Amino acid sequence: MNKLYCSLFIIALCVGLSNALVKMKNSVHFTNSLGGNNVLKIHCISDEDDLGYHLLKPGELYQFSFYDSIMGTRINCDLAHGVEFRFHAKFMAYKGGGLIGHYGKENFWFCRDDGIYFTHGKEEPKLEYKWVYNVLDMTLS
Repeated sequence: MNKLYCSLFIIALCVGLSNALVKMKNSVHFTNSLGGNNVLKIHCISDEDDLGYHLLKPGELYQFSFYDSIMGTRINCDLAHGVEFRFHAKFMAYKGGGLIGHYGKENFWFCRDDGIYFTHGKEEPKLEYKWVYNVLDMTLS
C-alpha cells in the first residue's frame, strides 16, 4: 500500500511540474505613484536571488516574473523614498509555492505618498503599509 501512495505522489508531483512549463509565471509589479519628483528605491530578495536595487521616477513601473519553487517562494522587499530615502517600508511582496504552486498570480503594489497599496488586479488597491520615517542618528562618536 505504501508503494501505491508513493507512486501516486511521484506521479502527481511530475504532473504538477510539467504543468509549470505551460502555465504562466507569477509576477510582482511596483508602480511609483508618489507626488512631486519623488524617486522610489526598491530592493527585493527572494529565497533564491537578490534582485538588486532599482530606482523609479514618478509614473515608472518595475516588475519581475518567476515560477514558484516547490519549497515555497517568498519575496521580501525594502522600499524607500524622500530626502536621503528616509521613508521606508519592509514587507513580504509575494508568498506562494510549495506542493501546490500558483501560476499566473499577480501582485500589484502602488507606492503613494500616504503608503503602499496592494491588489491582485481584480479589485481596487487597498492601503497595506504606511511609510516609516527613519531619523538620522546625529550623535558624535
